[in-house]
Amino acid sequence: MYGERVARWERAVEWPLMIAAILFLLAYAVKIIYQPTGAVDAASEVVLWATWALFALDYIVRLTITEQRWRWFYRHLLDLAIVVLPMLRPLRLMRFLTVLALLNRGAGNRLRGKVTIYTIGGTIVLILMAGLAVLDAERGGPGPIEDIGDAVWWAFVTITTVGYGDYVPVTDIGRIVAVALMIGGIALIGVVTATVASWIVERVADEEHKKAAATEDQVERLRDEIAELKSMIRELKPAA
Repeated sequence: MYGERVARWERAVEWPLMIAAILFLLAYAVKIIYQPTGAVDAASEVVLWATWALFALDYIVRLTITEQRWRWFYRHLLDLAIVVLPMLRPLRLMRFLTVLALLNRGAGNRLRGKVTIYTIGGTIVLILMAGLAVLDAERGGPGPIEDIGDAVWWAFVTITTVGYGDYVPVTDIGRIVAVALMIGGIALIGVVTATVASWIVERVADEEHKKAAATEDQVERLRDEIAELKSMIRELKPAA
């Protein structure tokens, strides 16, 4: 019962939360890249806190309606961090990682066959997220990352494990973002690999099922033919 309630809730809020996360990313990007003041800055703050409230509500509801609360709590520590760390500005962007979790909730048949799109989209999102977050942490500091171009380049070479070393975060928050980017890249690869593997296993299972069904049909037809032959032989015996 509780599992069904959680599943229904997740299906109901999947798209609203995804839209909220996109709005959060846009508002965060405006604040970090353009550093607005006045009404634009106030509107960005409203969007950031409104999306945080939505994710907090989603976390509380799921924790409330789940059956094994402690087990669910232990397995969703990242969601908890997304909710309780809003005051750390670079880590506020971690809330957008919920989008990946939302995608993973339905990462079955809906994503199979669209693995390439998911991989490209997820990679771009991670690079942009990490670039904005590290720029927020590093700009004005002693490190070399001072604009969005440098930040995105750093995120790109980091997630691809190239690591030229020309741009590196030097602040504590920047290094935390770097660790999150590394883990996120590994997790993305794992999700894609698992999706492809499960799709292949299901295709093989479907083919085996079709072959087994075809074999059963052939056996059944042979049985019918044998029964007809037996019937014909019985009819021929009296005439002989």
